[in-house]
Amino acid sequence: MPIDFNQARHAMVEQQVRPWEVLDRRVLEALSAVPREDFVPPQHRRLAFADLALPLAHGESMFKPVVEGRLLQALDLAPTDEVLEIGAGSGFLSACLGRLARSVLALERHADLAAAARQRVAAQGYGNVRIEACHLDHWDGAGRFDAILLGGAVAELPARCIGWLRPGGRLVGVRGEAPAQEAVCLRLGADGPIVESLFETDLPYLDGHAPRARFRL
Repeated sequence: MPIDFNQARHAMVEQQVRPWEVLDRRVLEALSAVPREDFVPPQHRRLAFADLALPLAHGESMFKPVVEGRLLQALDLAPTDEVLEIGAGSGFLSACLGRLARSVLALERHADLAAAARQRVAAQGYGNVRIEACHLDHWDGAGRFDAILLGGAVAELPARCIGWLRPGGRLVGVRGEAPAQEAVCLRLGADGPIVESLFETDLPYLDGHAPRARFRL
């Protein structure tokens, strides 16, 4: 039976995302407007709006819709903001960010994922989103940003990313050791970084940013 994707998208927002304390009108509108079904792998298209993390190539994955909503809300984006996304994946969050902010630079370490995400985002008309094939640890970090979104978990928030924030900027990501990781929002205040705990979750780590293996007797 054919799926009514518009109806499924509406149900995702109203029955999954909004009840999980995502109340920012602009975020809900972005999740309602960007066709998530066009960003998932074709074999998982029917699961585009399920409360599931969906696998991508190279062992990467798309977050659950509720996690995407909470992270977007925590960024507290203004239409004039410039955003850096680490780990573009499918490009879905890149497109949502493009709807919420003035400009988006998204880094994706896998060239084939970056190319596919770039094509999907362009097809939706988001000319303010640029996707580069580059590893976080190899990027030169040119420029400063109002907000940074980490598209995977980290053992600790990367100091180099914090250094890319403008005064008053926000970095949103997930840190800690699985399975009890913590989503946080770091704000760069006048007296230094202030970190706010958001919620607990469990996400795959960004390459090179998992906790170091501990020696056990």
